[in-house]
Amino acid sequence: MGTTGVRIAIDAMGGDYAPAEIVAGALRAKEELDVHILLVGDPQQIEAVIPLKSNRLGIEIVPARETIGMDEEPLNAVRRKRGASVNVAMDLVKNNQADAIFSAGHSGAAMASALLRLGRLPGIDRPAIGTVFPTIKAGKPVLILDVGANVDCRPKFLEQFAVMGSIYSQYVLGISEPKVGLLNIGEEDNKGNEAAVRAHELLRENTQINFSGNAEGRDVLSGEFDVIVCDGFVGNVLLKFAEAVGGVILQILREELPQGIRGQIGTAILKPNLKRVKQRMDHAEHGGALLLGVNGICFIGHGSSQAPSIFSAIRMAKEAVDNQVLERLQSKYEVLQGEPQ
Repeated sequence: MGTTGVRIAIDAMGGDYAPAEIVAGALRAKEELDVHILLVGDPQQIEAVIPLKSNRLGIEIVPARETIGMDEEPLNAVRRKRGASVNVAMDLVKNNQADAIFSAGHSGAAMASALLRLGRLPGIDRPAIGTVFPTIKAGKPVLILDVGANVDCRPKFLEQFAVMGSIYSQYVLGISEPKVGLLNIGEEDNKGNEAAVRAHELLRENTQINFSGNAEGRDVLSGEFDVIVCDGFVGNVLLKFAEAVGGVILQILREELPQGIRGQIGTAILKPNLKRVKQRMDHAEHGGALLLGVNGICFIGHGSSQAPSIFSAIRMAKEAVDNQVLERLQSKYEVLQGEPQ
């Protein structure tokens, strides 16, 4: 395609607010980041939401006439609708025409498309969705995986998640020696079910990670761990709960601020602080979740993603490409190989 900068394929038709919010976030990313944007979807709908005075340099529209609805069974839809926007975007990555993909559409369809088109990394039994949570320590996020790709996990899968998460935490989040925790019901080594006890043993014996023991629910946002691994059932519940708590706290702050003139003055004084609180708690600031374990950089966003989330996801995708996360994971081929246990 003859372009410079990181090339990001965007599923412009995926999400509750597509294509308007998707395009708005992509245009901002194009202006503020060194990225080349490939908007994949219905050209007429995409063109209709691009402002007339926009600088088109660094923006391409790649036609895709089909979409996958949220009510469709993901695997069947991905196979049946070969021309769906998420499939076309994924093919751009597969064919080295894009360095990464982002979709805020059907997350199951995005994962199915990634597995079918990009395949798994050698030595990885199951890919995992990793998402970043804020913690009470400012500027020190925690990476949680898996948050939805695998409802049931063997101990070996959790070990692989820990290795992949450590690499991402180190090279994208900038943590030199990420502390890994296993989400469990107690701190003791023998806590939890049989799978948790066996996973603890594997993590403790793995020299590729800095395993710091079990993490209880109260430890997730403490900042004491940099990476926490769990199965996708627990992880998804944790993700949805954390998002709800963040929204509740922000709403309580709005409701409890004084009313009238005193309230207006107080709010004006506190506005910078409130803005920082929102930035630390709002999932939109983190944009999306990386599908770790597939042979490509693939970010999955919330269906409700709007322009700020899209921008953040593109920034994270660029950072993953710039820091060679995929190549670093590929280099672990021998370490990650082995039969599931």
